[in-house]
Amino acid sequence: MADPSSYRPRPGEIPDSPGVYRFRDEHRRVIYVGKAKSLRQRLANYFQDLANLHPRTRTMVTTAASVEWTVVSTEVEALQLEYSWIKEYDPRFNVKYRDDKSYPYLAVTLNEEFPRVQVMRGHKKKGVRYFGPYGHAWAIRDTVDLMLRVFPVRTCSAGVFKNAARTGRPCLLGYIGKCSAPCVGRISAEDHQELAEEFCDFMAGRTGTYLRRLEKQMMEAAEEMEYERAARLRDDIEALKKAMEKNAVVLADATDADLVAVAEDELEAAVQIFHVRGGRVRGQRGWVTDKVEEITTGALVEHALQQLYGEETGDGVPKEVLVPALPEPVEPVQEWLTGRRGANVSLRIPQRGDKKALMETVQRNAQQALALHKTKRASDLTTRSRALEEIAESLDLDSAPLRIECYDISHLQGDDVVASMVVFEDGLQRKNEYRRFQIKGFAGQDDVRSMHEVITRRFKRYLAEKQKTGEWAEDPGGADALTGTDDILAGTGDALARTDDALADGDGALTDTDVLTGTDVITGTDVITDSLKDDEGRPKKFAYPPQLVVVDGGQPQVAAARRALDELGIDDIAVCGLAKRLEEVWLPGDDDPVVLPRTSEGLYLLQRVRDEAHRFAITYQRTKRAKRFRAGPLDDVPGLGDTRKQALIKHFGSVKKLRSATIEQIQEVPGIGRKTAETIAVALAQAAPAAPAVNTATGEIIEDEEPETTDGSSGEPVTAGLPDERRGQET
Repeated sequence: MADPSSYRPRPGEIPDSPGVYRFRDEHRRVIYVGKAKSLRQRLANYFQDLANLHPRTRTMVTTAASVEWTVVSTEVEALQLEYSWIKEYDPRFNVKYRDDKSYPYLAVTLNEEFPRVQVMRGHKKKGVRYFGPYGHAWAIRDTVDLMLRVFPVRTCSAGVFKNAARTGRPCLLGYIGKCSAPCVGRISAEDHQELAEEFCDFMAGRTGTYLRRLEKQMMEAAEEMEYERAARLRDDIEALKKAMEKNAVVLADATDADLVAVAEDELEAAVQIFHVRGGRVRGQRGWVTDKVEEITTGALVEHALQQLYGEETGDGVPKEVLVPALPEPVEPVQEWLTGRRGANVSLRIPQRGDKKALMETVQRNAQQALALHKTKRASDLTTRSRALEEIAESLDLDSAPLRIECYDISHLQGDDVVASMVVFEDGLQRKNEYRRFQIKGFAGQDDVRSMHEVITRRFKRYLAEKQKTGEWAEDPGGADALTGTDDILAGTGDALARTDDALADGDGALTDTDVLTGTDVITGTDVITDSLKDDEGRPKKFAYPPQLVVVDGGQPQVAAARRALDELGIDDIAVCGLAKRLEEVWLPGDDDPVVLPRTSEGLYLLQRVRDEAHRFAITYQRTKRAKRFRAGPLDDVPGLGDTRKQALIKHFGSVKKLRSATIEQIQEVPGIGRKTAETIAVALAQAAPAAPAVNTATGEIIEDEEPETTDGSSGEPVTAGLPDERRGQET
């Protein structure tokens, strides 16, 4: 526990200007990010008598070991930089709203030649129009099914679309009138684009125009005694009205607004958002957060707005945002929202009428969400705490292992040997710190040697980071030998990284651009240029040590892991192994395992950690194996990337035709010069073509064209029985 006076800036060093500040712990990991209109006044509040600080603030300043700050010109810039840093560093003491699920959206891909209506989750893509979020995917499908009667927009995948275009036959929806069948030319690209835009207009709340137009067409058809057409139009009108009834009118003036409500207690807060478009509730979502800092309702609202609109632009930000309390000060937040929308945004508290009544409904939803979360969390938190205490007691640890790392080796009969590292903090997965490794020190099957290599590589990185930050005055056990390692810090652009090793689930990617250019970070002793490309500007994933290392295996694997740590001079990290057969826990140097009760929460947590490491390792191994099976002759051409490989295949149609092409013909492909064309011709000439297929009934040689591919592979078949026959050896 650090004494805040040990890193308190000297008088006069902190500027009296707007800015953003960062507290770092002893491992240089950012633990808190905040903004201030006056950095001098705000930071002075953290360095007063500890007895006067809020308990959570006191915990933060005693955990921190240094403080830095960046000066900006306006409060809006401070708001933008604070949001960027919180997203970048994921500080443990900042308010972080946790979505209780991934909400589905109704998406229209207007960026495609033939737009498609579909259900989408996750990050929003440019050129796609989104509606929602919805509580359930089936609610979207019900709405779309009703609207396809009137707006028969394409809903099929790219594969189905291409297959229908190739065969000249539309899918079932094309036959029953729920798709305009652009795949077979029943409608032009321009008309289909217009149809998709009309679909979007209706979903956006502009419903009256289309209903009046259909009613007029129905009356005209009836007058002309085209009763079947009139009956169909009548059914279309009923379908649209039924779709509209799913979202009842809540605001009579066709308002576009988002309503944000907050329910909180001393420890946690729940946020609920209702998205109202055209006076109707079009979507709902909610978050829950731990109040790890002393924070007001207005500040909770500000953090919620940052998360809600931080990635939105244009119509994604509504004209009006209704909140239970205004941030202090409100002007920078309102100016920031206006900038995101590109037009004026009203941020206010509803005082009367329908909007106040709807806000009360949103507030009740927030209160119910908080109550439900606390009911679930109580048992979950108690169970996790008990599990960590049982592990500490069984393994004779000094304290509960709040950070656990688990390693597993996976291969297929000695081929494609890989390893995984998964991280659990406070008994929960931390997927953005998962890592995976290729075994490069030797070839063949040797789990013990592989485990030794992986542990050595991981903790050499740890020692190197400690040495950079000055925590190690001398080089313990040759930590400088790291320069040859190939571990990757996914998404960080580390110069040591190779594309072989990558981040677990892709949610830790960071950009290599500065958040704000031309700003300086002023520490208590130095002035440091603030660039996210600098080593100091990124969270160092390998620099944070675990309290417990778990290996998937028995006594040999545990001994290898312990030996690797001993060789590096690391003696403050515990090691254990979990053997699959009897679920025994092995400790280094012990002849007998530790047997935990089958009902032990500690054993259950270790099993979860081990199984997650196994899942992650075997997924990576299968990916590498599949990639190797798909490899084609173009993969061996040096300097030929995916883009030019796709261009070659698209131009010639297959590798077979490319192999027979002349150098001059290869040069006709955009981006292929004379030297590259010669290299391609030589590589294809050296690669032996696949043996021709033979019809076993007639003896005839079958010379079918190779299928067109997009990845440069030859399309040659792989022996179907190989993966299944060897699957029993996969570990």
